[in-house]
Amino acid sequence: MPHSKYLMESPEEVLRLDLKTDNKVTEKQALWAGIKPGMRIADVGCGSGKTTSRLYELVQPGGTAVGIDIAEQRILFAKEHYGVTGIEFKCRDAREPLEDLGMFDFVWVRFLLEYYRSNSFDMVKNISRLVKPGGIMCLIDLDHNCLSHFGISEKMERTIHSAMKVLENKANFDPYVGRKLYSYLYDLGFQDIDTNVAGHHVIFGELKESDAFNWMRKVEVAPKKIGFQFSEYEGGYEEFLDEFKRFFADPRRFTYSPIISCRGRRPVI
Repeated sequence: MPHSKYLMESPEEVLRLDLKTDNKVTEKQALWAGIKPGMRIADVGCGSGKTTSRLYELVQPGGTAVGIDIAEQRILFAKEHYGVTGIEFKCRDAREPLEDLGMFDFVWVRFLLEYYRSNSFDMVKNISRLVKPGGIMCLIDLDHNCLSHFGISEKMERTIHSAMKVLENKANFDPYVGRKLYSYLYDLGFQDIDTNVAGHHVIFGELKESDAFNWMRKVEVAPKKIGFQFSEYEGGYEEFLDEFKRFFADPRRFTYSPIISCRGRRPVI
């Protein structure tokens, strides 16, 4: 299976995922998607387990949750930090059969498909088999991921766009997967489909510590994974990194990514 390695994998990845997750945002998105008390839910690509924990709280009383992630170290972290009665965490690959997990009233897939550019539809099709007739699937991901900044030099903007092209071709990364989510549910025959478009990690003014950590990890990990050459910078990666740090620390800077949420209901046959 091509492109099997997760682009952002590193010893600190589970911490990055945990710190950047905002429970208030999760709650707002899940309520919009139709989560209700008593539901059995699946969080596919659960990362640190923080989102699974919040979704579990939203299906109380009487609901249960299963968090699924491809990395054993993230599942171990999730069990340690968010493991309670009513939540299970499973180390599974969402590209492989999942039917043994049973069926769910609500299936949540957020910030997973961007890492599977060539096979994201096949992944959604596979995950959709977990949704019981009448159940809800909610897909959430970014568009123009990491590409919308104001205050950067033309050289840096060209470099970021060039790096993203290499990530698409060499790492199976999809910075534009958000715009595809509606069509995925449509093509799979889901009904009552709705979408919502908003801003994600809108960054201006004084830099929050969590945003600094999240973005620095992105800039430090992703280019090295693909061996990107910073050819416009005489000092290579280190010179680019210094310029990016200065830009990102400047309270004048404006950065955001569009986030697209899409929900649909599996037909009752």
